[in-house]
Amino acid sequence: MTKYKNNITVVLLLLLVLMGCRSPKRTIGANEANVPHEFSTTDTEIPLDTSSSLAELSYREFFRDQNLITLIDSGLSYNNNMLVAIKQIEIAEEAVKQVKWGHVPIVDLAVGAASINRPSDNSMNGRMASQFMGRSYMEDYSTRLSMSWEADIWGKIKNRKAAALATYLESKEAVNAVRTSLIAGIAKGYYDLLLFDQQKEISTRNLAIIDSTLEITKVQQQLGLTTSLAVRQVEISRVNLLKSIRVIEENITVQEYALNALVGRMPDHIKYRGQLGKIEARASFATGVPATLLSRRPDIKQAEFRFLRSVSEVNIARANMYPSLRITAEGGLNSFKASNWFNIPGSLFGIVAGSLTQPLLDGRRLKTEYNQAGIRTDQAEIQFKESVLQAVSEVSTILEQLASLREQQIFNDDLVAKNLELIEQAKILFKNDMATYLEILLAQQTKLQAELDQMLVKSELLYAEVALYRALGGGIQ
Repeated sequence: MTKYKNNITVVLLLLLVLMGCRSPKRTIGANEANVPHEFSTTDTEIPLDTSSSLAELSYREFFRDQNLITLIDSGLSYNNNMLVAIKQIEIAEEAVKQVKWGHVPIVDLAVGAASINRPSDNSMNGRMASQFMGRSYMEDYSTRLSMSWEADIWGKIKNRKAAALATYLESKEAVNAVRTSLIAGIAKGYYDLLLFDQQKEISTRNLAIIDSTLEITKVQQQLGLTTSLAVRQVEISRVNLLKSIRVIEENITVQEYALNALVGRMPDHIKYRGQLGKIEARASFATGVPATLLSRRPDIKQAEFRFLRSVSEVNIARANMYPSLRITAEGGLNSFKASNWFNIPGSLFGIVAGSLTQPLLDGRRLKTEYNQAGIRTDQAEIQFKESVLQAVSEVSTILEQLASLREQQIFNDDLVAKNLELIEQAKILFKNDMATYLEILLAQQTKLQAELDQMLVKSELLYAEVALYRALGGGIQ
């Protein structure tokens, strides 16, 4: 009876030890990051929708230009940075497959292992070989199958699996980050190209006005109504405009080459593209609430999985400090003579052993690894909070930019409309001999400059929309 009581006591003590060695759970989320309930913006006029998010839209739904969608399709399929990131996922997948075999015994097979050992004549082995075998060397022939298995008492293998899975998921989010950046980069490059097209078209119309102005100024000089200085000034303006048009043409070509590189193509002209003026800006912005960023932003998800991986590494480091139970088994054929190698059952052998190993002194290596793993977990938690902080700040900043650009767009639209009225008034005055044709041309030039400013703000507004889409975690579908 006393023997059974002792056994029960030992079992209870082991259970208490196991319970005391369980790893404490650490979690991370919106509460730890102090995520606000809404994005900050000082402009109450900007229409926000917190019930949904632009990030829920695929890029095919978000963008309304089919030429841009075609470019994005090509980029996601052929961009080299995207393909490299996908290969990183495949590497992580192989690591997950490997760690799943942690509970499976390690099996080794040695077929046809032979050795000859010639010990010293003055050694015990040498004298025994000479005495019992009649020769100064010993032969050994064996074929063996060995198995080794470690019991996962402390969850070491389980945590290795969790760490490998977190690494795999982190690599997937890295691909999503490349994907969203690629989509935003292609969209911005496309809008840049359309802006250059618009600048060239406006500059060409402006060149026609300057040519007309030059002809009139020359006639006025011949009539003595102006001097050669005025003619030279108009000629200089014409040369400067021709130079700026050439720069714009260069920008168009360079931007076409850059876009082709993004979508995985060799340098070439992009034949099919829309017009900047025909792309409508969004009337409202669905941002959702800041907490949704935690489930959509790739950089935040990466930081989260990095934290989870570090927690698993802490548990692994802790388990390395506890005893490990390993069971080994070996069997096969063994003989001191090649002729008896496969003499069954005489050459058969088998070994089964179990070992319980507790590390004691290892130069504090295990304790250092455990402490360092804990510090890395603290770092990962801080990095997670920082990524959330930066994400919320980024969205709020873009919302402020959108509010400002929408107001600027209203001002520019008003300026273009007023310049149209100015041109009509100048034409009426010209018909009644109350204004010169030069004043009409000057009004037209002013209108073209207003249109150019209008397109610049329009492009900036489209850039901000794309930036908001990326900042909210859009494009990962």
